[in-house]
Amino acid sequence: MTPQQARIVTEARGWIGTPYVHQASCRGAGTDCLGLLRGVWRAIHGPEPEPVPAYTADWSEPARDELLHRAALRWLRPKTLVDAAPGDVLLFRMRDGAVAKHLGIMGNTGPDQSFIHAYTGHGVIESPLSVPWLRRVAARFEFPEGVL
Repeated sequence: MTPQQARIVTEARGWIGTPYVHQASCRGAGTDCLGLLRGVWRAIHGPEPEPVPAYTADWSEPARDELLHRAALRWLRPKTLVDAAPGDVLLFRMRDGAVAKHLGIMGNTGPDQSFIHAYTGHGVIESPLSVPWLRRVAARFEFPEGVL
């Protein structure tokens, strides 16, 4: 694991226990999955690269617009789905044919693979990257090199 990967995973795990709050990004107070990614970005890179507009729970679904995927392509480095490393950003489709709108950060790879994410009703948790979650992964990214 590189120093940056270790820092990303450590930072993401530091958010575990933060309650789920839609559109929030405040460690310990409240966050959603995008807010978790934003918080880790701030810890690794500093200010967020662009403002995040207000969004609803069904955001981008009515227009079938891959807003989250396009934003990830602007600021993160795409990887193949099978090239797993700690600290990777995972983008999920929660239903077949739906837009991708859930994010997580890879914690462990190998037989005990896991990811850290903010999940409605659970807050920030580290979950096993089990087959049901794996089949929902739509894209994998890595953070660009940051300031260590």
